[in-house]
Amino acid sequence: MTKLILENVEKSFDEKKVLKGASFTFETGKIYGLIGRNGAGKTTLFNCINEDMDKDGGTIEVEEDNEKRPLQADDIGYVLSSPTVPEFLTGREFLKFFAEANPQADHTKSIDAYFDMMSIQEEDRDRLIKNYSFGMNNKMQMLTALMADPEILLLDEPLTSFDVVVAEEMKQLLRKVKTEHIIIFGSSSISVGI
Repeated sequence: MTKLILENVEKSFDEKKVLKGASFTFETGKIYGLIGRNGAGKTTLFNCINEDMDKDGGTIEVEEDNEKRPLQADDIGYVLSSPTVPEFLTGREFLKFFAEANPQADHTKSIDAYFDMMSIQEEDRDRLIKNYSFGMNNKMQMLTALMADPEILLLDEPLTSFDVVVAEEMKQLLRKVKTEHIIIFGSSSISVGI
């Protein structure tokens, strides 16, 4: 079992302390929710875990087989609240490029199997991403996180861009993949229960 261990993580912006001794141990096989109002520090914590932002203090480590080690970039898949995907590629081209550029990616499934996992219709797979909706872009970003097969999935407001049906499909998918991952999602809405 893999664990993500946060001990006394601190982060301030000027005089405002956003993270004050954040400590928690997250384990594989569970889905954790960070629920709080906008500006509460959920994204800041994710950015510190993902090392997009330097923390002011504390430690963030991974424990495997009772051995602690520093967190590494390929341990984490981070799905941002605003997806960033290359609009000049088709969905298929993007996933192929991602798979080829990331040796740690799970190559046991075909590109179409990933599309199927996210319920992306056949006619959408070869369309330019610039013609996708915000929700479709979010699906593509989620797919790359799943393809990378990281130990830890950080999902920032993962369901806000989806309609009710797609949000339920996404919840089912997260329940299915949780056995192999530590899943942490941040949301400003308590109604996202997974």
